[in-house]
Amino acid sequence: MEQRIGSSSKPLETAAVDPAAIPGLTSPVPAEPEDGTPDPVEEAVAETEAPETSETSEAETEAEAEVETPEAETETPEVEGPVFEASDRRAKIIADHSGVRLSLDDQECEFRWDEIGAVETETSRFGKRFTVTVHTPDRRWYPVEIEAKAKSQHQEWETELDAVLDTYFEESAP
Repeated sequence: MEQRIGSSSKPLETAAVDPAAIPGLTSPVPAEPEDGTPDPVEEAVAETEAPETSETSEAETEAEAEVETPEAETETPEVEGPVFEASDRRAKIIADHSGVRLSLDDQECEFRWDEIGAVETETSRFGKRFTVTVHTPDRRWYPVEIEAKAKSQHQEWETELDAVLDTYFEESAP
């Protein structure tokens, strides 16, 4: 009879173990097969697509070079509306028509307006810290603190963020 030493349960995939387990923080990593060998169907598809893409990419490049003009580049539609942007040496917050983007050092997360349950702001009582917390419908929250140059800047940021939230957050509400 064969006995195993240790726990027979598999380890949990949690945020402490795998940052990809937090939705909105990073994209999930595709799972590898348990035996470690790649799927033969995926290999066959990749092999059949590779020669075709190299032939078509040359033709597409030539066609794009002929079609591309300076007038086509200037016709990119710009979305007009309020934009909130605040940053310090470590953190950055951007809220615009596409959603809210938070970054702290080398970590970034992006939320579309339909992924956001609430946006909360908080100012420190005696310091210069301005905190923006994004709450998701699945009861998770993502806070970012930004240090203002002056405490008076908090009111300005609060007004700008309210204008963005009033414009975009209400439109996407069901």
